[in-house]
Amino acid sequence: MSLLVVGLSHRSAPVSVLERAALAPESRGKLLQDAVSAEPVTESAVLSTCNRIEVYADVDKFHGGVAELSSLLARHSGAGLEELTPYLYVHYEDRAVHHLFSVACGLDSMVVGEGQILGQIKDALAVAQELHTAGRLLNDLFQQALRVGKRAHSETGIDKAGQSLVTFGLEQLAAGQDVESWAQGKRALVIGAGSMSSLAATTLVRAGVGELAVGNRTVERAERLVQLLTEPGGPGAATGLAARAVAMTSVPQELALADIVVSCTGATGLVLAGEMVAAAREGNTAPLALLDLAMPRDIDAAVHRIEGAHLVDIESLADASADAPMAADVDKVRGIVSDEVAAFGAAQRAAHITPTVVALRTMASDVVSSEIARLDGRLPDLDDKQRAEITQTVRRVVDKLLHAPTVRVKQLASEPGGAGYADALRELFDLDPETVAAVSRADTRDARERA
Repeated sequence: MSLLVVGLSHRSAPVSVLERAALAPESRGKLLQDAVSAEPVTESAVLSTCNRIEVYADVDKFHGGVAELSSLLARHSGAGLEELTPYLYVHYEDRAVHHLFSVACGLDSMVVGEGQILGQIKDALAVAQELHTAGRLLNDLFQQALRVGKRAHSETGIDKAGQSLVTFGLEQLAAGQDVESWAQGKRALVIGAGSMSSLAATTLVRAGVGELAVGNRTVERAERLVQLLTEPGGPGAATGLAARAVAMTSVPQELALADIVVSCTGATGLVLAGEMVAAAREGNTAPLALLDLAMPRDIDAAVHRIEGAHLVDIESLADASADAPMAADVDKVRGIVSDEVAAFGAAQRAAHITPTVVALRTMASDVVSSEIARLDGRLPDLDDKQRAEITQTVRRVVDKLLHAPTVRVKQLASEPGGAGYADALRELFDLDPETVAAVSRADTRDARERA
């Protein structure tokens, strides 16, 4: 059996497709159960967030597994297969492990290093366990992913990367001034209500902006962000911040009033075209600071030509080495992920040969039992003590003969390319394939029952 993941995320699909493909809680359960009922799948788990929908499965056929999981995603989501197919990605075996471990560490998130994804992975595993669709492989995989994510956050500064990017961008706009002094009393417009936009809005409020407008395609999400900022205990509550949520159709009017604009959406095209900004600022020569944290960019580079406008985007932040501290942490996390993928692969390869070793030892035990029974027929006068001593001696001889080869074959099987040792062992000792398969099925069943 082999690990396969089929999915789409903010990196592969526009927000509109992600929204249509979103899975309702009841649909997730049906998808899991339909997946394990499919011919090529024995285990399944679904990771579903606002930025990704991924199905993980243990399959016995690659192409059949991809086709089945793709069809199931389309059937249980709000998007058709033809619409989903251009945006789907597929990872297999070690690449699938690498992908989930990277996701768990926040390397694949819109805000690099964000920790919310760990809770979402934990929830995905809990649902699969509750529905008994996760067996040994997916239980091991998701539990290890959680450990890898926690390790990345404890051993590096990856969780500060997103905040560092926001802070450095505002520092670039402040042009040498203290951000708090520069932002004090200004009117800010934040476009987007995702993780990075929330970080930016929170940072601006704490820096002392006097007014804040949050624009988002879904106004309800903007309203939730405003509520979090202004409710008792929120960063804007003590200052009496004037904050409001606005629809995207109101952004041009807000542009005419704003001193600071931060944009970070999942749009695949420009959110603020140069003509829109120029029209909104016509007759207003006051300085306008714009920070574009989106990839691909939200704000037209042409706004540089508008009088009084100063644009800082991801590209210019990189040119200014803003991401140097973040890059060092990302590199450390990537190293952790690579090491953990190798360790997980070795453990899985070693586990793969275990049913064969168990079958070999079972066969040896059966041979000993058969020979002792034959001995009883030839030497019927043996007393119980003599018979027990002979039986124990024969079993010790067999155990000693098998010990070194079975330990060594487990070591060899854990190395890259070691999958063939199980086949060699079955061939050399003429082991019944069905006996080996029965041990594997029992292991999977036990893993599901423990879950």
